[in-house]
Parts: sequence; C-alpha cells; structure tokens
Amino acid sequence: MEEKNKQLKSVWGKWWEPIRKWFYPNWLLYELSIRFYDYSIDVHNYFTDQQDYFASFIGEFGTQALAIFCSVATFVICTFFLTVFTCFVLYKFFKIENLTNTRFEEKTKKYF
Repeated sequence: MEEKNKQLKSVWGKWWEPIRKWFYPNWLLYELSIRFYDYSIDVHNYFTDQQDYFASFIGEFGTQALAIFCSVATFVICTFFLTVFTCFVLYKFFKIENLTNTRFEEKTKKYF
C-alpha cells in the first residue's frame, strides 16, 4: 500500500526544481512589465488624442507634460505595487518547502 502512495516527480524533471524558484518570478516580471508598458502608452495616447480639450486649460506644453507624467506614473505604480511584491511571494513559495502546510500546495507544486 505504501508503495502506491509515492509522490509523482515533476513533469520537467529534477533539473527544473532549482531553476523554477528564479524562473517564475522573472517571467512574471517580464510579462507584466510589457503589459504595463502598453498601459502607459495607452495613457499617453489618450492625453494626446484629447489634446484640444486639455490644451484649452493648460496649453499644449502642459498637455504633453501631463501625458508624459501620467504614463510614467502608470508604469511605475503598476510595476512596483503589482509586480515586485508578487515576484517576491512567488520566489518564497518555490524556495520554502510546503510554505502553507497544506496538501493542495504539495499536490500543485510538483507540477510546476
């Protein structure tokens, strides 16, 4: 009976286990940074498309400065608050064996 209760090995093999604690956080950082860059470009495009409206209040130079400031702020806020902390949590999740002390973690971790 105990022979059948063996844990399955990782799908990717033994060589993957030390790499995964760095791969997943780095992949997440890269992927989300690309998405947040797209968000910041969209924010900049919104302000430049609505330039006639904003220019009546703050002028053309003010509209360009506002577009640049808001797009950079969007990228920095999203990257820092949504990516850095998530990458840290992923790193800790894969570095520490059975971090949450649950069977679900044991079952899912072996597939990743």
